[in-house]
Amino acid sequence: MSSLASTPAHAPATTRTFLLLGPPGCGKGTQAERLAKHFGIPAISTGEMIRAEVRAGTELGRTAAGVMVTGGLLSDELVNQIVRSRLGKEDCRGGFLLDGYPRTVPQAEYLAALLAELGMPQPLVLHIDVPEALLIERTCNRRYCPQCGAIYNLSTHPPKKAGLCDSCHVELKQRDDDCEETVRNRLAAYQRSTAPLIEHYSGRSYVRVDGSGSPDEVFQAILAALA
Repeated sequence: MSSLASTPAHAPATTRTFLLLGPPGCGKGTQAERLAKHFGIPAISTGEMIRAEVRAGTELGRTAAGVMVTGGLLSDELVNQIVRSRLGKEDCRGGFLLDGYPRTVPQAEYLAALLAELGMPQPLVLHIDVPEALLIERTCNRRYCPQCGAIYNLSTHPPKKAGLCDSCHVELKQRDDDCEETVRNRLAAYQRSTAPLIEHYSGRSYVRVDGSGSPDEVFQAILAALA
């Protein structure tokens, strides 16, 4: 494993590292933003890391772009290298929150070795669990603004005026894949890939949180679990 010469041998004593697990539609993005603000650490998604490398025009970014343009999936090796590059940056010295990585047990093993190499603590795993029926309801009720990208939910976070964005006042749209059949397929794929990961982390620093409540209730449940 190559070293990161620019990375300090040891992270600050207050360093916190988190992994956020949960099925599509469980609210990981919302909770990631809140936790990042609460602890003063960056929230990093797999997509954000990859896009940053592509924008920067790095060798990793050019390789990733070449794979994605053909519709292919990035290999574990490439994703691991992108994670290594991101976690070596200065803003991660005090900790970070990862959303969307690791997705497999081999990736989890790589991350454990990388954190040890960087002198950082092993992560606390936060698993936001939501019943399948509720996930389907949430996702099928999701709408977005095509102009500003704001996300609404007809049942839990509706717009002030039906069908229109609060800010842009343009008609809200529904993503083509926000339908029950697609959601069920996504959830099945998630269970296949993530169940082994949950088993891998359970019994260590692993916390399961009921994600059925409102965003505020889930956030408070996470903080209570961390306390």
